[in-house]
Amino acid sequence: MITFNIQPVNKSLQAAIQEKIDNLNKPKGALGRLEELAMQICLIQQTLSPSLDHPCHLLLGGDHGIEREGVSASPREVTWQQMINFTHGGGGVNMFCRQHGFKLRIVDVGVDYDLSSVPGVINRKVARGTKNFLYEPAMSDEEFNQAIQVGCDLVDECVAEGCRILCVGEMGIANTSPSSIWMHLFGNIPLKDCIGAGSGLDSPGIRHKYEVLKKAVERYEAYTSSSASDLSPLQYFGGFEMITAIGAMLRGAERHLIVLIDGFIMSACAVAAIKLYPDAQDYMIFTHCGDEKGHRDMLGIVGAEALLSLGLKLGEGTGALCAFPIIDSAVRMMNEMNNFDNAKITKYF
Repeated sequence: MITFNIQPVNKSLQAAIQEKIDNLNKPKGALGRLEELAMQICLIQQTLSPSLDHPCHLLLGGDHGIEREGVSASPREVTWQQMINFTHGGGGVNMFCRQHGFKLRIVDVGVDYDLSSVPGVINRKVARGTKNFLYEPAMSDEEFNQAIQVGCDLVDECVAEGCRILCVGEMGIANTSPSSIWMHLFGNIPLKDCIGAGSGLDSPGIRHKYEVLKKAVERYEAYTSSSASDLSPLQYFGGFEMITAIGAMLRGAERHLIVLIDGFIMSACAVAAIKLYPDAQDYMIFTHCGDEKGHRDMLGIVGAEALLSLGLKLGEGTGALCAFPIIDSAVRMMNEMNNFDNAKITKYF
């Protein structure tokens, strides 16, 4: 796997940042979570006057072999149909990107359909979907490394345009399945507590999904034990859009970007990235905790607390985009609020 040089944020400015926050014309601590966000963003950017230049959103599409086992209420063709819909500006992600000024990149990294001639889709396809991890690893070493590299390259392209804040979203039918397995394995949480309805399974469907994923995990453990393989759960279960997202998150941290983490699937990718490089978490803002079963427990694996809980379960990065105005408010607080001295207000603490 590609290696990353991810450093913890330099905290030498922490005292100066806190002094500026405390001297804004407000009671000490009165802006609560905004003050915490401001501190994190200032440390990421190593400045007392942060900015959110050229926000970029990566929307990554990929299909999953495990979908063939009936673990999703939606058929796999919805992936490519939605990818085309996004190019017409008709998705939730399009609306929120327009609303908040994000440049949207729609990227095919593993859709089981030929989108190469569709205007507006960036073709970085690794393969037409992963293999079925119920029977074999989802991807080869070469495919895994290629997906990580695609994520790195996409972030580098954003940075070259002046990007300082990155949002990552996904489109991939059945990708709650590998996310649930990662949660189980990385958090040592019972598998049944990690599995939810995904795109709309009923109770029998959820039971079937659990049985399929339970068998897949058992076969993975037997595979790694019998072959003396150190094949990671990322490669064995992940989707190409998920591995690309991990690559993008890690490169974003390496390039000192603010990295916005969306819902259940992207939280699973963030947990995986943090397991690989713990200091990457310094650069992440967890934006939304959705209704997918176990999402709060997923965040608990890395001690994260989401900014919002709106009941969203769309994916695509929409929860992160909805949280952007809060992040913008934290930055505006640092740059636009007056302080006690300039406002000629008695500082009473």
